[in-house]
Amino acid sequence: MKKVLKFFALASVTVAVAACSGNKQFGEPVPGIAQSSVDSASYALGVSMGMSLKQSGIEPLNLASLYEGIVDGAFGNDLKVSQAELPNIIQTYITRSNIAMADKKTREQDAFFAENAKKDSVQVTESGLQYKIIRQGNDSLRPAVSDTVTINYTGTLLDGTEFDSTRGGQPVTYPLGGFIRGWQEGLPLIGEGGRIVLWIPFSLAYGDRAMGPSIPKYSTLVFDVEILKVSPKQEK
Repeated sequence: MKKVLKFFALASVTVAVAACSGNKQFGEPVPGIAQSSVDSASYALGVSMGMSLKQSGIEPLNLASLYEGIVDGAFGNDLKVSQAELPNIIQTYITRSNIAMADKKTREQDAFFAENAKKDSVQVTESGLQYKIIRQGNDSLRPAVSDTVTINYTGTLLDGTEFDSTRGGQPVTYPLGGFIRGWQEGLPLIGEGGRIVLWIPFSLAYGDRAMGPSIPKYSTLVFDVEILKVSPKQEK
C-alpha cells in the first residue's frame, strides 16, 4: 500500500508541473521556463510514475481513467467516487490483483518445474528447490548458514533475462545466512570450488516483493553459482 501512496503522491507532483506548462488544459506558460524543459521534466516524471506503478504490481489499469482521476483530484472536479471510498477501492483492487498474479505465476512456475525436473542431472529437494551440480568442489568445505562465502554468480529470470552477475567483475563475499532461502539451502550442497545451478521457486526467493525494476514480484529465479571460498564462522 505504501508504494501505491507514493505513486499517487508523485502523480500530484506531475499534475502540478503540468499546470505550469503550455498545455491549454493546465493553464498558461510560466515566464522563465522554456517549453522544452517543461516537456522533458513532464516526460521524466511520467516515466518515474510508470516505473513506480509497474513495481507496485497494480495491473491492468485503464490509463484514460487514471488520467481523468489525476485531473479531477488536482483541480477539485466532481469525483465519481467519494474521497472516503478511495483507500478501500485501491486496497481491494491491489489484493485481487495480487491474488490473480500469484495464481498465474504459480501455474507458470509449476509447469516449468515439471518439465525441468525431467532433465538430466536435475534434482529436487523437499522444499521445491531444483538444482544441478556442475562441479562438486571440496566436500570437507561445504558452507554452513553461519559461514561466509565468496562467490561468483549469474542470476536470470525464467525467460533468460539476466538481472545480476559478478562475472566480469568482483566476486561477492557475504554471510550465507544473509542470502535468500534458496541459496541457504542450495549452496551447502556443494563445497569450496564447486559450481551449481539453482532454480529457485518464488517462495524461497522474494515472494510477493519486487526487487527494483529487474525482479518483479512472484519471480522464479535461476542462479549459476560458483563458491570460490568458504570462511567458517569464528567462535569467540
